[in-house]
Amino acid sequence: MTSRRDLLKSALLGTGAGVVAATALGSLGPEAAFAAGPAPGVEPGTPDPDFAEGRIRSVKDDTLLVLGSNMVFHTIRVVGGTSLWKLGPVGFDQAKPGDGLYARGVRMPDGMLAAESVWLNIVNIKGHVKNITREKVHLDHKGQDILCHVVAGTSVAIHAGGPSSGDLSVLRVGQHVQVLGAWRPDTNEVDIATVFSPH
Repeated sequence: MTSRRDLLKSALLGTGAGVVAATALGSLGPEAAFAAGPAPGVEPGTPDPDFAEGRIRSVKDDTLLVLGSNMVFHTIRVVGGTSLWKLGPVGFDQAKPGDGLYARGVRMPDGMLAAESVWLNIVNIKGHVKNITREKVHLDHKGQDILCHVVAGTSVAIHAGGPSSGDLSVLRVGQHVQVLGAWRPDTNEVDIATVFSPH
């Protein structure tokens, strides 16, 4: 059976794999960006060599230059099987300088990361609902006001572990919620993918 590493290397080097389906490599869901625990073989508390985060400084051909929060640059290559998320599955043309980024993949011998999955501007915010309208949810996140926009046909709520619903009217002022969504760079605004309300 071909491993994920072999599929990515083949796609990157153009050696017979062709276009690899993103689902063959891993989950595109936003929850996967925040998967708990270190990757296999990575000691807890040490950096995962197959993970990168930061903000895109430049986009050229199929390569992203990313400055990490630790001020280390990452070169990330997007291949035929790379899945990209920006509030939903998107094409590579949606990656822009200034976007925040999480990426998982395979570190190549030259230090470049061959990306399996890339999440653009993804955020995972917990807080309390301060105000809610049909179009917006005002969230208090550790004393900061976060304006969360409801995106028609995209935003859903999951109430008390039930099925997802496009009806966000289940949310109430004062309720503790978790929001997965896409940050609007350099603002306090987020487009909602999913709002989780525990009860």
